[in-house]
Amino acid sequence: LTSLGGVDDRIEGLLAGGDDYLVKPFSFGELSARIMAISRRPRTEAEPTILKAADLEMDLLHRRVTRGGQTLDLLPREFALLEHLLRRKGRVQTRTMLMEAVWDIHYDPLTNVVDTHISRLRGKIDKPYETELIETVRGSGYRINDV
Repeated sequence: LTSLGGVDDRIEGLLAGGDDYLVKPFSFGELSARIMAISRRPRTEAEPTILKAADLEMDLLHRRVTRGGQTLDLLPREFALLEHLLRRKGRVQTRTMLMEAVWDIHYDPLTNVVDTHISRLRGKIDKPYETELIETVRGSGYRINDV
């Protein structure tokens, strides 16, 4: 609710994140109808704050990763890489997809930065454990499996 009723004010209010914009003075009937209309919108599910695969757990709020109850110390880029893979669990992620999502750059076929980081990540989340979670899909890329 606002007393700013100009077109530019309404546009600015909606672009700033408002779901609706109602100018004073207003009718309580209109306010009630707008509230009912908004309540009919489908609810979106909240983004998960904990991502899991087998005994690997990533707590996004506390930026903590554990496997088998042991806390793993990941560097920021390793954390981002693991998060990307966990959010797409079971789906192959190409080197190009990983470069664009984690490094925000277009893939350079001459670089091995993805392979190097995957290797370091494997050293932390796979090597000390019986079951390996990061799978190389030959000729395609990588994926996390939920064994």
